Amino acid sequence: MQKITLIGCTLGLLLGSQVQATEAPLTGTLNKVANAKSITLGYRDASVPFSYVGDHSGQPMGYSVDLAGKIVERIKQKLDQPNLQVKYNLVTSQTRIPLVQNGTVDLECGSTGVTVERLQQVAFSYGFIYVKGQLLTAKDSGIKSFADLRGKNVVTTAGTTNERFLKSYNVDHKIDMFVISAKDHGEAFQMLQSGRAAAFYMDDALLYGERAKARDPHNWVVVGEEQSREIYSCMVRKGDPQFLELVNSTLADLYSSGEINGIYNRWFQQPIPPKGLNLEFPMTSELKAIIAKPVSEPVQ
Repeated sequence: MQKITLIGCTLGLLLGSQVQATEAPLTGTLNKVANAKSITLGYRDASVPFSYVGDHSGQPMGYSVDLAGKIVERIKQKLDQPNLQVKYNLVTSQTRIPLVQNGTVDLECGSTGVTVERLQQVAFSYGFIYVKGQLLTAKDSGIKSFADLRGKNVVTTAGTTNERFLKSYNVDHKIDMFVISAKDHGEAFQMLQSGRAAAFYMDDALLYGERAKARDPHNWVVVGEEQSREIYSCMVRKGDPQFLELVNSTLADLYSSGEINGIYNRWFQQPIPPKGLNLEFPMTSELKAIIAKPVSEPVQ
């Protein structure tokens, strides 16, 4: 009986050591987070419904914020740190990439599109939405397409791919519009509502988010030919495959389980804080394709 016990103990120790041997040591961001016992998430304060501050608590909320929360849950399990501290760092279109690069922000899930240029600077997770550039304008503005923008003020958000596209489009098509760059999406929509701009060019999902904030959303319409196309993804530092794999596996599990549908519906097809307005933006066929087969490459 004693021999059997000793053999059992020996086998247990051997098996335990084999498990430890196959468990890869922590590297990169996961090692940084484990040592600090905290993780810093980048957030946007006016990218409805992805990442925004909607009440007096000052806490970010939104579709992207929920996805980041799911990733944090997985990190807590991976590190066996259930009390891992979560810190938030405000980012803008101009600062989001540098803050991920320099280690200030560990994970940014907001409204950042995957582009070839950005892939030289940071790494991207699987996409979580597919967006198309369009125009938001007043229902009675008479603007139906980009051809109607001649000689008019058109606002977009500084530091975005949309800003670059709009300026190039203006030159290439000789529209002679006046491109105004706002600091964020909220300021851009304020310019539109006040009459300082006749239209607001941005990704369709963000336009529906701004439209929902209006006193009467149905006075505003999204129009125009679909232009620039992108997928939004979470940003992490380059050269950190261990962390990127954890982020991607979390998203892949949300997709394969169908849990993503409830998260999406909560923010795009149901009343959302703070005013209880519905964006009325159903899931597109392109996003359904990404959920069925996750990708993180730029849209061709």
